[in-house]
Amino acid sequence: MDIDTTQPWGVAIDYAGRATLTEAGHTVYVNVSDTSLSSVIAPDSITGTYSPVTVTAQFTEPGDNGAVLRGTGRVTVMPVGTAPVVPDQTAVQRAVADALADFTANAAAYADLCAAWTPAGSGPGTGA
Repeated sequence: MDIDTTQPWGVAIDYAGRATLTEAGHTVYVNVSDTSLSSVIAPDSITGTYSPVTVTAQFTEPGDNGAVLRGTGRVTVMPVGTAPVVPDQTAVQRAVADALADFTANAAAYADLCAAWTPAGSGPGTGA
């Protein structure tokens, strides 16, 4: 994934912290969000520190017979001291890389599962 150095998070995100990009042929949905339960970005009243920011990347690819493979990645950007989180231009890139790796691992696990359930000498879906 190419980082857009003109953007604080390395990719253009909308007002709600969302972005959509294409990577390795997949449409990946990205979300950058404060992990607090409040809609106001402010220090926690007890600890005096800001909440971490979570960057998630996820996508699904459908297949035959309702099969769906997913890829998800998550990166947490921690605040330093009592300052708010500083945008990390590599966070989205790392979350997308994790999602692609997760998808590859899920595809391999699915192939292994299918191989375990396919009777010897018959092809997938033959019912033999």
